[in-house]
Amino acid sequence: MNLDYIALALLIFVALVIFYGVIVIHDIPYEIAKKRNHPHQDAIHHAGWVSLFTLHVLWPFLWIWATLWQHDRGWGMSALEHNQESIQEELNALKKRVQELEKQPSSTPPTQDDLAPKKGEI
Repeated sequence: MNLDYIALALLIFVALVIFYGVIVIHDIPYEIAKKRNHPHQDAIHHAGWVSLFTLHVLWPFLWIWATLWQHDRGWGMSALEHNQESIQEELNALKKRVQELEKQPSSTPPTQDDLAPKKGEI
């Protein structure tokens, strides 16, 4: 009779450990997001709960989503943004230079021969 109670207690203990273990495992992406100060922490946390009810289909994607963000460099695109800023600065400098050149009078005005279409251009 005592072994029946011990087996029942062991069965309940194992069921509780498995139940809480699944919940803890599904909170791993949220914990990663919280540690990294992810801007979508709440969405990851709620999607983790939804994943419990969708047979854990979303869970790997949540893990990836949580690990993509890094607080110091965001989504990892800061080098690209820096390159775009330098290209934009260079483009603005070139536009300014072209405007300055257009304002300067040309030393020799174009002649009619220069303006006339050449043979084969029509």
